Amino acid sequence: MLVALGFLMVATFMYLVLAKRATPVVGLILVPVAFGLFAGAGTDIGSMIVDGIESLAPTAALLFFAIIFFGIMIDVGLFDPLVRLILRLVNDDPARLVVGTAVLAMVVSLDGDGSTTFIITTSAMLPLYLKLRVSPVVLTVVAGLANATMNIIPWGGPTVRAASALGLSPSDVFVPMIPSLVVGLVIVLLFSMHLGVMERRRLGKLVLTSEPLLAGVGARGSGGGTGSAGSGGDGDADGPAEVGQMAGGLDPDRDTLRPRLLPFNAALTVALLVVLGLDVIPIPVLFMVAAAIALAVNFPRVADQSEAIARHSSSIVSVVAMVFAAAVLTGVFQGTGMVEEMALWLTGIIPDSLGPFLAVITGLLSIPFTFFMTNDAFYFGVLPVLTETAAQYGIEPVEMARASITGQPVHMQSPLVPAILLLVTLAGVSLADHHRKVLWRAAIVSVAMLVVGVLLGQIPLG
Repeated sequence: MLVALGFLMVATFMYLVLAKRATPVVGLILVPVAFGLFAGAGTDIGSMIVDGIESLAPTAALLFFAIIFFGIMIDVGLFDPLVRLILRLVNDDPARLVVGTAVLAMVVSLDGDGSTTFIITTSAMLPLYLKLRVSPVVLTVVAGLANATMNIIPWGGPTVRAASALGLSPSDVFVPMIPSLVVGLVIVLLFSMHLGVMERRRLGKLVLTSEPLLAGVGARGSGGGTGSAGSGGDGDADGPAEVGQMAGGLDPDRDTLRPRLLPFNAALTVALLVVLGLDVIPIPVLFMVAAAIALAVNFPRVADQSEAIARHSSSIVSVVAMVFAAAVLTGVFQGTGMVEEMALWLTGIIPDSLGPFLAVITGLLSIPFTFFMTNDAFYFGVLPVLTETAAQYGIEPVEMARASITGQPVHMQSPLVPAILLLVTLAGVSLADHHRKVLWRAAIVSVAMLVVGVLLGQIPLG
């Protein structure tokens, strides 16, 4: 019964969100609570949810202070030169803008943190999308695909989890998969070119005016970012989508600019990214300290510091609320035992005749399973069971690990991933509109990476 309830719970949540019957926050809270009670959790459901909240509290802290830090960097003008450079390269071509978004997201994704990638990419590119009247959904699709494909880098998370769960070296898992990564990125660029050309045809040749970027747009707020589409949310309307304060601060005449502090802010940001890559300090603590330094140096007056935080409060509330709501689904999934039962059911239905194909089967299963589960649940709960079974057919654990990471392009679009919630919130895009355009493309990237791994012998086929 737990297996059926687990799948039905996920299906119900996805239906409500995609059909826009409920916002993700409401769906993530009420659906798991209802199914958890039906599964017999009783009053224990409270402790289950608290456990989920405790596990995601560091993530909420990370996003809270990351938004403040990069919001300040946007306010003070750190990214303005980058925007001007991109503006010159893009000129008046929406197709160049979309491809440039993919390249920027890929480069920034090298730091291994999706939230940082989306904050920087959105702050740099969204003003240009709105100026050219290109659909912000295209931005979320391209940035989401680029970051998700890059997510298999060893310091990105899933590769380390797969290696840790099976007692392997992350380099043994990742290095042979570099050709798959390259092919995946090429496909992302092709999708970007296609989306860009479609936008070019829809809009025609556009000319940027001399008006300040986002003039009159930035104050609209981002509360509807994940619950309702803006006027340009589905890519068919001409008007810009509503965006939050994070995307509205690039007016070249704004009062918050600090040109004299540009070298300091650049050095602080580089230092932050370097220490983040070294992984010597917990990331939430790192962003807390960096945000405090940025506030103190750029806004010495207490009133200005409070004002700087308030400017980005709408984005903070939207994202942090989504994280804690996702904790309800995670807590109920794990607390009721649904995850374990679903894993056991899965391994039990695989016929013995398919045993030699378990590596490929694992790669295919990682696509939906990592979308519906957290990475921890899949790599530490499902993968070891599948790997133990595969060993009976001569399949090495490292080969199973390689296959398991190919589902990451789809996983990163999951509402259980805080970074993607941050992306759609900052871009003012409905999660449902994002999913309609991104999921099938992400599935193609995942399958292509799996196929390349099989063709090159890194993942066995029978």
